Amino acid sequence: MEHHGPAEKAPVPREGPFWSREIDLPSERGASRRITDELLDQLGGYGWSPSEIFNVHLAAEEAIVNAIVHGNKLDPAKKVHVACVVSPDLARIEVTDEGDGFDPASVPDCTLEDRLDVPSGRGVMLMRTFMTRIAYNAKGNSVVLEKRRTAAED
Repeated sequence: MEHHGPAEKAPVPREGPFWSREIDLPSERGASRRITDELLDQLGGYGWSPSEIFNVHLAAEEAIVNAIVHGNKLDPAKKVHVACVVSPDLARIEVTDEGDGFDPASVPDCTLEDRLDVPSGRGVMLMRTFMTRIAYNAKGNSVVLEKRRTAAED
């Protein structure tokens, strides 16, 4: 089984409190819950707003499901590696599958009028909308999602 490196090393916050966790998920539907529930709890514990937590949840869920379904093609012999870091001002989720990868630039723009009724491409747009930064490795089998916390809401 080949293992390909992450898109880039997760930066650990230099100061202050943070939580980090790495887990290998099986390539089966519903496996994302093994990490997303804890991720959401940690975001809440660090005082992130409900809307920010919702955005991070949606993006993380999309990335993990894409890795399981499109990357590993639900192959039980393959795992999805998820690495999370949460601090008071940064959420970073890295999702790496054991698939062949893809070219993110090849994903069609789902906002074009002739593509509005086509479901593919919406997940990538969703992740870009809800996160501060999204980056893929060269192979296209690893994605880093980052959300910088906005000013505290009253």
